[in-house]
Amino acid sequence: MKRPTPAPVPSVPSPPQGGSTCGPAKPVLRCFWTGVSILVAGLALAACSSAPPAPEWQMNAKGSAERAADAWLAGDARVEAAEWARVRAELTRTGRSDLLARAELLRCATRVAALVFEPCAGFEALAQDAAPAELAYSRYLAGASQPGDAALLPEAARAVVATGSPEAVLAGLKDPLSRLVAAGVLLRSGRATPAVLAQAVDTASAQGWRRPLGAWLTLQQQRAQAAGATDEAARLQRRIDLVLGTSR
Repeated sequence: MKRPTPAPVPSVPSPPQGGSTCGPAKPVLRCFWTGVSILVAGLALAACSSAPPAPEWQMNAKGSAERAADAWLAGDARVEAAEWARVRAELTRTGRSDLLARAELLRCATRVAALVFEPCAGFEALAQDAAPAELAYSRYLAGASQPGDAALLPEAARAVVATGSPEAVLAGLKDPLSRLVAAGVLLRSGRATPAVLAQAVDTASAQGWRRPLGAWLTLQQQRAQAAGATDEAARLQRRIDLVLGTSR
């Protein structure tokens, strides 16, 4: 049986280290520059063919971060918590709070994708030592970007904070998790149109991500109810029941 592809990771601020031939144009998970290591390792060399082998802690953290993201999006909180504990254990071995801060941003990004709008407590505990780019990204996730943040954000996030068509912004994001995170940020900042909600639902559905799909469908249903569209609200409820396994 073919194994499912691990969840891709939304773009986050690049680490200060340089020297890699990997760049943002590389596909997610094919090169650490645009994969999990931006968040959990901050090293751009590990997955490139010309680079030395990655240290054990980095590979362990990367694998656990991928599995944690997969579990969260699938709705398995128990597995997600266990894998995330392993991520933290591996990163604390390095004594580098910047690596742990980026990992916490990854975890918070998956929450935003599923409309779990809560303080990013893990990152906030490390914020006093965080770089300006990480602080800018945390504000982005909160839907509270400041005028000077755009230059510090990765390309996908810059497109979201810019004034323009929210629908066009999402359509231009190829990575599904980055698209869902962007949709959550748009909602948090009061810019989510019905078309944004539809794009988020389609994205989560296409990936089979139960948790964000249920959340976005529920939001659609609430808006349908508020508009008095009872038939549409009932249709959405049937779909929610199917996703959550409560249909008969």
